[in-house]
Amino acid sequence: MTTTPASTVSIVLTTLGADADAASIARTLIDERLAACVNILPAMTSIYRWQGKVEQEREQQMVIKTASGRVADLQVRLRQLHPYELPEFLVLDATGSEAYLAWVGESAR
Repeated sequence: MTTTPASTVSIVLTTLGADADAASIARTLIDERLAACVNILPAMTSIYRWQGKVEQEREQQMVIKTASGRVADLQVRLRQLHPYELPEFLVLDATGSEAYLAWVGESAR
C-alpha cells in the first residue's frame, strides 16, 4: 500500500433523524467505495433554525471518512439516499498517520 498525503483524505459530517436507517446508508456508501469508514453516533438533540422557526429534533450524526477525490461523488449519492430536504454536508480536511490515511485512500477509490 502506498502512502497517501494528508490532504487527500476528508471527513464528511451529516445528520439524520434518530429513527432513520443510518446503517443502511453507511453500508451503501462503503459498498460503492464512496467511503472507507462511517461512524454512526448515538441519538442526540439538535436545535436549529429552519424556514424561520426554531426546531428541536432527535438526530444521529454520521462521520464519513473518504478520499478527497471522492467527495463530489459522495455528495451526489448521499443526496440521493438522504431523507432530508437539505442534508448537512460538511467537509473537513484530515491529517493523521500515513498508514491510516493510505488505508482510507485505498478503500474509497
